[in-house]
Amino acid sequence: MSENNIKIGITQGDPHGVGLDIILRIFSNDLIFKYCTPILYASPKSFAFYKKLLNLEKPMYQLVKSASEAQTGKLNLVISSDETLEIQPGKPSASAGKEALLSLQKALDDAQNLDALVTAPLDKSTVAEHEKGFSGHTGYIAKKFNVENYCMFLESEDLRVALATEHVPVAEIAKKISKNLIIDKLDLVYNSLREDFNLVKPRIAVLGLNPHAGDNGLLGKEEQEIIAPAVKSVFEQGRLVYGPYPADSFFGGGQYKQFDAVLAMYHDQGLIPFKSMAFYDGVNFTAGLPLVRTSPDHGTAYSLAGKGEAETLSMQNAIFDAILIVKNRKQFGKDFENPLPYAELRRERFRIDF
Repeated sequence: MSENNIKIGITQGDPHGVGLDIILRIFSNDLIFKYCTPILYASPKSFAFYKKLLNLEKPMYQLVKSASEAQTGKLNLVISSDETLEIQPGKPSASAGKEALLSLQKALDDAQNLDALVTAPLDKSTVAEHEKGFSGHTGYIAKKFNVENYCMFLESEDLRVALATEHVPVAEIAKKISKNLIIDKLDLVYNSLREDFNLVKPRIAVLGLNPHAGDNGLLGKEEQEIIAPAVKSVFEQGRLVYGPYPADSFFGGGQYKQFDAVLAMYHDQGLIPFKSMAFYDGVNFTAGLPLVRTSPDHGTAYSLAGKGEAETLSMQNAIFDAILIVKNRKQFGKDFENPLPYAELRRERFRIDF
C-alpha cells in the first residue's frame, strides 16, 4: 500500500460547531493528499454552507457511495444525510446532534473499507437526544465493534495520558475502580505503546485516586487495597509499570517526563494537566479497537464556529497520527507475524561449530 492510499474516514461532527470549519480549511491544502486518501462523511449542504461562509475556493470533492470507491489525490465525500438543516453556527440543537450522529453511523457502517477513522467534535447532549445513553465517541464506537476492553488515550509530543474511567460522575468513580480494571487498562496501554507507538519497552506510571495517593491510608485506602496490588501484579509480568503516584506532585514536579505514558484514574485527573500542556495540538486516541480511531482533543467550540478562527492543529495531528499508527501497526504485524522460524534460526546459529 502506497502512503497516499491509506484511507482515512472523517466524520463531520456537529454542523453547528467547528468541525466542518476546520476540515475544509485543512483540505484546502492539496499537500495533505500526498499522505492519505480522505473520505468525509457529511451532508453536501453543510459542506457547501461552510465553504461559502469561509469564502474558500477549495476543497472540491467527489461523491462516492463508500470508501471502497475513494480515489487518491481527492477529497471523497460519502453523503451521511440529505436532510435540509438550517445551519446556525454556534447554536446547539437537536437537529445538529442528529446530523452528527448520522455522520458517525455512516462512517462506522463503512469501517471495513477504512484504515482509520478521525472523528470531528460533537455535542454529547444533543446526540443523546437521538441515541439513548450516548456519553461520547469512545464508548459508542467500542460498542459498535463489540469491544469491552478499550481505553481513552490522550497523546501529544510531550505527554500520553490514558484513563482508567472516562465519563463517570465524580461521586461514582471510586465504585468503578478495581484491581482487574486497572490491570486490563495497563495491558491495553502497554500493548498500544508497542504496537501503535513503536516503543519496545515502554515505561508506564499509574496515578493514585485520592489526594497524596491516599497518604498511607489516611485519605483513602484504594491505593493500598486496589491500585498498588494491580501495579505489582503487572510489574511482576516483566513490564515497567510504577506507582501509584500523587497526581499533583507527579505533574507539578515534571515526573511525567520519565515515562512513556500515564494511567489516570478519572477524566479530569488526566485531562486537566494534558490540556494545560497540549490544548491546541493534543490528540484523543482509542486504544484497543480493531480500527485506528483518533480525534482532536477539543470540543465543538461553538463560539468559534464558522469564523475561520479555530485552531486546526489538533485535527491535523489527529489525521497524521492516524496515518502513523496505521503504519506502525502494519510494521509491528510484519515484525512479529512469524517469530518461530527466527527463533529456530537463532538456535541453529548456536549449534554451528566455529
